[in-house]
Order: sequence, then structure tokens, then C-alpha cells
Amino acid sequence: MSTALSSTTPGGPGRRGFLAELRDAVSLRAFLLMTGVLLLQVGFVVSYIGAFHSPSPHRVPVAVVAPPQVSRQVVALLNRLPGEPARATAAPSAAAARRQVLDRTVDAALLVDAVGTRDTLLVASAGGPAVSDTAAQLGRRIEVGRKRAITVTDIRPPAPADGRGLSSFYLVVGWMVGGYLASSMLAVSAGARPANAHRALVRLAVLALYAVLSGLAGAVVVDTVFHALPGHFAALWGIGALVVFAAAASSMALQTLFGTVGIGLAVLLFVVLGNPSAGGPYPSVLLPPFWRVIGPALPPGAGTTAVRNTVYFSGNATTGPLWVLGAWAAGGLLVGLLASARRRDGGGVPG
Repeated sequence: MSTALSSTTPGGPGRRGFLAELRDAVSLRAFLLMTGVLLLQVGFVVSYIGAFHSPSPHRVPVAVVAPPQVSRQVVALLNRLPGEPARATAAPSAAAARRQVLDRTVDAALLVDAVGTRDTLLVASAGGPAVSDTAAQLGRRIEVGRKRAITVTDIRPPAPADGRGLSSFYLVVGWMVGGYLASSMLAVSAGARPANAHRALVRLAVLALYAVLSGLAGAVVVDTVFHALPGHFAALWGIGALVVFAAAASSMALQTLFGTVGIGLAVLLFVVLGNPSAGGPYPSVLLPPFWRVIGPALPPGAGTTAVRNTVYFSGNATTGPLWVLGAWAAGGLLVGLLASARRRDGGGVPG
């Protein structure tokens, strides 16, 4: 009888305080992880709103073709526009300016009519519709002051099934998500830190196989199924495999160094910072300085440029982006192996 009474007496063993229950339900580790998630959430909002809230041109490359007596004047006028929205240079001929647009040296070319009052602005909206629209606006600002008309000619539009030319961006985002999620699932199921270098090598081999399959799946979807980016199946497969492995290997390296926190760091790099700076809806010349600088150095931006220029611009200006992806892939592989080997040699407990 006394035992039964004691179990229901306030403060007895049958009644636990709220704080004690809270400590059991939410450990200190869980609290810290939730705090990290909150910070990532706030960072996500800040990064996307900061990058996209007020896109404005900054030194958009423009080639100018004009008679010698006015060429220098038009170039100077473009370069003196308030806020430096354009970076104009003279081109020797219309054919040369057209080549510069297609090899991605410039984003637009202004062809000044030597005998009439109607000029032509060449753009390639497949490289980013927002930049093409901005270039057209810049041209109109010039022509209003000079009382001339302008005709915008799109010499490389997106494929009919590519909408506003965003398929490259969404394809790369899908590949990136697959890469860091595959690495994270391995971490959740087998431990964030591989027990030794051999285990790390096995995990990297699994991720490499996943990258090949993921790249193939993405190429099938955009080329064979939807015909959004047709005609470059093998190239897209290869780029996709590299993008996925770069994301997966880098995520594994972060997990090896920082444990579960490494998953959050991968999300920070590839989603919070990488996606808004990748040049999807707004290419880098329209982004604020911070995102403009980091975009080309992160896998989402490098992957988007590599895919877009491969499909629409004969592979021009893809060497740099491919080197960036290769550096992330190789760096993730080496750091993951070295950190795993050092952890084992240092007496770390196999997990």
C-alpha cells in the first residue's frame, strides 16, 4: 500500500519533472543540431533573397561594331553609363562580333548602321534570357540619347522544349542534390566517418558508380524523354557524372572531417550558397558582388555553365568550369582518404 502511494506522490519516482522529461526527449546534441538547422534555414532565405531581390547589370560584356569615326564614341558612352552596367569593346566586323557572342567572350554585340538610323543588337538568350533582356535595355538607353532605333536579334535561342533556357540549371541542381544526398545516406547508414582509408575508398567507389548512373539518368531525362537539351547525350552524361561525384566526394570529405555536421556544411555550400549563385535565373553579371564572385567557383555554377555552353555554344568556355568540377571531385577524394587514414593512425575508434 505504501509503495503504491509513493509512486503517485508528487516528486516521487512515478512523477518526473518537465525539465527531466525534456532532457530525455531532446538531448544536448539534438538541440545543437536543431540550432544548426535553424541557422541553415535563415541562411537559405538570406542567400536567395540577397541574390535575387534586385538583379542589376554589372559590366555586361558588349562588342561594338561601328564606323571608325563613331566607334570610340559609342564604346565610351556604354562604359560611362551610371553604375557600370556595361563593359564595351570595339569589334572589327559584324562577323567577328557574332563569333564573340557565340564563343561566350561577350553577351551581346551592338552593330551600328553606318548609313541609316536603325542599329542591331545581337544576343544569345540560350546563355541566359535575363542577360539578353538586360543587354537590350542597355542598347535602348544608348539609342534614346542618339535618336536611333534598335532591332534585337536573338542568334542562339533556347531549344523549343527548354522554356526560358533554365533546363541546364535545374538539371545540375538535380544532379547536385543526388550527389550530396547519396553521400549523406551512406553516412547515416554506416557512420559519418569511415573507419579507415580502406572503408573510405570502398565508399568512394560506391559513390563513383552512383555518379555514373545518376549522370546517365539525367541525360536520359533532358535528352531522350523531354528533348529539352537534345543532341548531346554522351557529353551530358559525362558532365553529369562529374557533377554528381564532385558533390558526393566533397560531402563525404566534410563528413569525414566534421561528422554529422559535415552534412549541414554540404547543404550550406551547395544549396544555400551554390544554387542562387549558379547563374540559373540570373547569370553572374546580374548578381550582387558576393554571389557574383563565389558562383563560378562552386559546383552548381560550374556545372550549369558547362552544360549550357556544351549544348548551345559548341563547348566554348567550358574548360574553366570543368576544371572547377574536377578540383572539387579530386579534392573531396583526397581529403576523404587522408582524413580517414589519419583518423585510423591516430587511434580513432572504428565507427
